[in-house]
Amino acid sequence: MEYETQAVLAGLPEDPYGAVGLPIYAVAAYGFRTLEEGAARFATGEGYVYARQKDPTGKALEERLKALEGALEAVVLASGQAATFAALFALLSPGDEVLAAKGLFGQTIGLFQQVLGPMGVRVRYVDPTPEAVRAALSPATRAIFVETVANPALLVPDLEALAALAEAEGVALVVDNTFGAAGALAQPLRWGAHVVVESLTKWASGHGSVLGGAVLSRATELFARFPQFQQKDLRGQVPWEALGPRCYPERVRTLGLSLMGMALSPFHAYLLFQGLETVALRVARMSATALRLAEALLGHPKVKALRYPGLPGDPAYGNAQKYLASGGPILTLDLGSQEAASRFLGAIRLLKAPNLGDARTLLVHPWTTTHSRLKEEARLEAGVTPGLVRVSVGLEAPEDLLAWFQEALAVV
Repeated sequence: MEYETQAVLAGLPEDPYGAVGLPIYAVAAYGFRTLEEGAARFATGEGYVYARQKDPTGKALEERLKALEGALEAVVLASGQAATFAALFALLSPGDEVLAAKGLFGQTIGLFQQVLGPMGVRVRYVDPTPEAVRAALSPATRAIFVETVANPALLVPDLEALAALAEAEGVALVVDNTFGAAGALAQPLRWGAHVVVESLTKWASGHGSVLGGAVLSRATELFARFPQFQQKDLRGQVPWEALGPRCYPERVRTLGLSLMGMALSPFHAYLLFQGLETVALRVARMSATALRLAEALLGHPKVKALRYPGLPGDPAYGNAQKYLASGGPILTLDLGSQEAASRFLGAIRLLKAPNLGDARTLLVHPWTTTHSRLKEEARLEAGVTPGLVRVSVGLEAPEDLLAWFQEALAVV
C-alpha cells in the first residue's frame, strides 16, 4: 500500500464497540483473570501489564509507525530526546565509541557530551561521508549517528553508502529521521539504516501541541554481533536466540520504558496517531511553499546565503533528490550578522519559536537559542552563524508568506 493509505488505515485496532478510530486507554495497570495468566504475561512480555511498558493506544501508534517507515518494530517514548538516548543506551557499554556527524542538533550534542560521556562512551565527530567515517572507524566503534537532514546545516548524507559501510564493519547505523517527517519525506530503514530515532513532536504531531518520540529498527543479523544480545538475561535467555532481530527493540523497551520510565502518555499517543493521518498532505504542501520561498528569495540583496535542499545547485541537492520525497519544509537564510537577524525577526509578522513541523511557520535564531550552549567553534562547525535564521514553513498561503518575508527584509 502507498504511504497515504497506510497513514489512515495502519494500526487501527479491532474495537468491541465498533469504534471508528483509536480509543484512549487511560489506565495505569491491566488486570489478570487468573494467577497463571498474570504469570504468563510477566514471563513472555505478551499482553499488557502496566502502562509504563506499553498500552493499547501506544501500541496502535507503534503499528502505524512500523507501516509508514518500513520497520520490523517500533517503540514510542515521551520525546525525541528520550528516543535518542534509549536507542543508543541499548547498543552501548562503557568503553564503546560513537562516530557522530558534525553539525548535529544542539541538544543531541548535549546528550552525547553530558550524558553518554560521563557514562564512559566516547563520541567523536566526523564529516558524515563514507570516506571520513571509514577513516575514523576504530575497534571500539559500535554506532554511526547521522541525521537525515542536518539541523540546521541542511546537508543530506549518503545513507545507502553509510549503511553499506556500517553493515560491512559490524556497527549500527543510527539515523535521526526527525526531518524525515515520520517517513513522509524520508525512510532511512529502506536504504539500509539499522535504527531510526525521531521526534514525533514535529511533523507527526503537526500542531506543536504534544511531545513524543520513537525508535524503529529493521530486520537485521547485525545485533547478533553485539555482546549484550549474546549473554543470558535475567530470565536465563540469550536475547538473540530467543527473539532474533527483535532483541534490540525489546531491550529499548525494557531500558527506556520499563526501567527508566520515559513513557509516552496514551493521550499523546492518540494525538500523534491522528496527526500521522495527514502528515503526507501537510509535508507536500509545506515543501511546495518552501520551494516557492527559496526560489523567490535566492539572490535577494539582503540575503547573504540561502540554503534549501530542493534547489539545483544547493550542496544537498544530489542526495536530496535520491533520499527525500521533495526538498522538504525547511530553509535557512543567512543575513550576514546577528544585528541583521535581529532586525529581520523583529519585523516579520510570523511566530518565533524553537520548534519544527508546525502547521504555522516558525522562525528561530539558532546562534542564540537551539545551539547557544555550544562553543562558538562548534556552532560554526555545525553550520550555525550569527546571521542564520531557520525557517520551518507552515500551511499559510505562499503569497502571504512571501510578502511578509520581503517586508521584513526591507528593514534589514
